[in-house]
Amino acid sequence: MTESELNSHAGPGRPATVKQVAARAGVSPATVSRVLAGNYPVATDTRQRVLRVVRELHYVANSHARALRGSGTPQIGFVLGDVLGQPFALAATGAEREAAARGHLCMIGLSGHCADRELAVVRSMRERGAAAVILIGGVVEDQVYRDRMTDVAHGLAAAGSRLVLCGRPLPGPDLPATVVEYDNEGGAYAATSHLLARGHRDILYLGGNPAHTTTAGRTAGYRRALADFGGGRDAERIERVDYNRHRARERVARLLREGPPFTAVFGETDVVASAAMTAVLDAGLRVPQDISVLGYDDGELAQDLRPRLTTVRVPYEEMGRLAVGLALGLRDGEHSADEQHQLLGTSLVLRETVATAAR
Repeated sequence: MTESELNSHAGPGRPATVKQVAARAGVSPATVSRVLAGNYPVATDTRQRVLRVVRELHYVANSHARALRGSGTPQIGFVLGDVLGQPFALAATGAEREAAARGHLCMIGLSGHCADRELAVVRSMRERGAAAVILIGGVVEDQVYRDRMTDVAHGLAAAGSRLVLCGRPLPGPDLPATVVEYDNEGGAYAATSHLLARGHRDILYLGGNPAHTTTAGRTAGYRRALADFGGGRDAERIERVDYNRHRARERVARLLREGPPFTAVFGETDVVASAAMTAVLDAGLRVPQDISVLGYDDGELAQDLRPRLTTVRVPYEEMGRLAVGLALGLRDGEHSADEQHQLLGTSLVLRETVATAAR
């Protein structure tokens, strides 16, 4: 197709087609679709060339406008692994409330913690004209993840949308994405330091996959506190239970049968911590008189347990609300590009499951 043919078919009032974008960019229509969908690795120079042509021909802007006209109320996409855990539910609640306040509907999609499924949900939301797509939860941050998120970010931006990462890191510099994180490491550091300050030196840490960003941050805080106040790497006692309450309960029960080599348990989540409490009580021991227990998240479970669980509070609902506000605020001129990476604080909540260690 010649330049004059491109201009005649893609002039004012006439949206360009995928074929016209592909012809000008010197790629196949399938490659254009992959770049826009962000669901398949594409070479950086090819992606940039396609996106440049997309802007020149106003292809995506017109397509996005058609999508919005067809959908009626503008929408926000929110993708989470499942709806079973309260942290995800709280973040979704915050996102929905902020979206509603701004006149948007909130679409919820479940990935089942599967990367391919997550991509399929993101693509579906992009095709429906979502003003922003929010991904919640930690990940294994490898090169595959970084490449995938790079393509997703550029694909959504080309569609007039915005990628928002909640509780997971930005995979690279200069990406068109909003990031809302919380201080994972700082919360674990404060929690471990509290146990150390109460005289505990044998602290069992119940964690997940060390390559997972949530686990990596919390384990780093635990280790840093031990390095500063509690004997360093020689004092570490880490058991991997992968957020599984049954596995956590069985592991603690086995360790107690072998003889308690610890005076405190730090569970990577409140659910894991509650399973540890059950194992301690089943063994005929007391919490916190015999073994102290500390969790992370501060969901409703932490307050319902008896004794009530000392834990780290994460502002999940605020994170979801802020994610929507920043993304839409950037579009509406309320927030600048410099504000699109936010780190929320965590705080230690002192309740009833930590006592001074016996001397």
